[in-house]
Amino acid sequence: MLSIKILGPGCANCRKLEEIVRQSVETLNVEAQIAKVTDMQEILAYDILKTPGLVINGKLVMSGRVPSPDTVAELIRGAA
Repeated sequence: MLSIKILGPGCANCRKLEEIVRQSVETLNVEAQIAKVTDMQEILAYDILKTPGLVINGKLVMSGRVPSPDTVAELIRGAA
């Protein structure tokens, strides 16, 4: 099972990223635990400069933008 975290304070971009991640997980039929992280101390622990951030299996794979659904699917496939 994948562990996926969306890092951010809950802004529109963070919500959009979460929506894309959930759709990608469903489309790829992958088992994943998805968590939203809004605590700034925990976000900063990933050495992130801009939100939203995407963490898959403990590794920061993207930050500072909302990627396309295809990009997110590719990141999930690569980690699965």
